[in-house]
Amino acid sequence: MRGTSRASLQSARDRFEPVLTAAGVGALTLGQELFAFVDALDSSASLRRTLTDPSVDADAKGALAARLLTAADPRTVELVRDLVGARWSTDGDLGDAAEELAFHAVLASAENDGGLQKVEEELFRITRALAGQRELRRGLYEPRIRAAGRVALVDGLLGGQGTAATQVVARRAAAAPRGRRYVATLGYVGDLVADRRSRQVATVTSATDLSPAQRDRLLDVLAATYGRAIQLNVIVAPDVVGGLRVQVGPDVIDSTVFARLADARRQLAS
Repeated sequence: MRGTSRASLQSARDRFEPVLTAAGVGALTLGQELFAFVDALDSSASLRRTLTDPSVDADAKGALAARLLTAADPRTVELVRDLVGARWSTDGDLGDAAEELAFHAVLASAENDGGLQKVEEELFRITRALAGQRELRRGLYEPRIRAAGRVALVDGLLGGQGTAATQVVARRAAAAPRGRRYVATLGYVGDLVADRRSRQVATVTSATDLSPAQRDRLLDVLAATYGRAIQLNVIVAPDVVGGLRVQVGPDVIDSTVFARLADARRQLAS
């Protein structure tokens, strides 16, 4: 999302944040109502086109969006009215923006209760637990499996554990992948958590766990590179022969043996 859409999203978030703070743990409900709005958009291309058409009167679009949320909290309805009244570069950007704000609402509920860091840790534990389970990972975003079936897989994985916010995020990631793989959605939400905590997340994949000294050195290097505090999440993957794979947002630094061999094969083939 770029340009006009990014500006519209930022403006909406700036207005929504005080609402989330005032809502306390009730922000969780606002997030779930926004997810319902995202689902309505995803289910109808004509609805998306209408609500993002700049030639359609903003009040008319707001009234149409409000009818989709007749039982929703007035604060959710007000935000949605603001969203459809804004300008979007593509009709898909409206749904993406609403989804991001929905996740922020869920995270704000945990933040208001002092549990945002715990949510971050729980999401990372889920990601780590899925590291060696290819079939389960595939099942969590497989479109041929009904949403309820994918959510049941998540419930089995969680075993009733986790904060309310973590459970909402984990179940939502399976119910509505929106073109992303399950772990990618958890990573996306992890980045939103880091944003709320003014930190950036670095995911490190290594054959063995890092020592405290190695973690400290890596954190220092990454903090100097990105100019902000870094949250380090380490995934131990025995199939990695050596080196590290570090991902920070879209940036990937891969120094594993497998990566170097792949580079060598590409050079030989060229």
